[in-house]
Amino acid sequence: MLRHVRNAWSGSFWLLISSQAALGAEVNDNRDKLDDDPTKVTTKVGVSWSDTYDMDDSNLSFSGSVALDPAKKLNARVNSDASEWRVGGSWLFPVGIVNFNFGKNEYTNGATQTNYSIGTFVPLSYFGFAPAGFQIFPMAGYTYNTGEITGCSTGNAADCKAPQFADGIPSEYGFSTITTSGSSGYLGAFTLRPLTPDITMIGFAAGSYGSKNEKGENYRGYFGGLGAGYRFDEHSSVNLLTFVMDNNTYLDDPDTRFLISYTWQFQ
Repeated sequence: MLRHVRNAWSGSFWLLISSQAALGAEVNDNRDKLDDDPTKVTTKVGVSWSDTYDMDDSNLSFSGSVALDPAKKLNARVNSDASEWRVGGSWLFPVGIVNFNFGKNEYTNGATQTNYSIGTFVPLSYFGFAPAGFQIFPMAGYTYNTGEITGCSTGNAADCKAPQFADGIPSEYGFSTITTSGSSGYLGAFTLRPLTPDITMIGFAAGSYGSKNEKGENYRGYFGGLGAGYRFDEHSSVNLLTFVMDNNTYLDDPDTRFLISYTWQFQ
């Protein structure tokens, strides 16, 4: 199933030291922002379809955001069978946006994950830094996860046989469903580069590190992608992306896939 890049970037300090200032702060005009700007606060709906390059894990998802005012919005996403979903909110500040989310994900190997996250994007253009027209948004986040994975029930891999059949083998082989939990943080960047008034290049990459998993290893992962967006008019646009993600807890191998999405903006 589709695992979108998690909208969970750290920056909770904005809530602690800037919440009152944000109430009266002047925010950037959303009409001047690119459609894919992660700090844009607008009401919109969208639909996306993704699959692996082996065409063996198709996923259809629906998403939407509701702008409550120029600085705050609610966000939601769900796939066609409701096995994956996410709900949350965003609060725009003069420098950056804070996002809160919780949701559930599924992985190609059958592992599931429920996550609770907080984070931020910070546009470097706010400081006058946009080299060669690239709009760069450093991102950072903290996530707490709980989930289920298939693993060796004794905790010792040598006790389990036929690991190549670990997704659906009888318990006598030594495998079982294991409940796991932990937390992690990550750093990265999201980048936009307008190529024409209607075409925008999109890129992103991040790495993560966290608490120890059931194998006694610290959680490590990464994700990254590249693509482009096309704007039909002030309301509608499409994106085509390819991306890869991997971690040492919920995935056995890197998950590489492509995604096509359509979005309609009301504001």
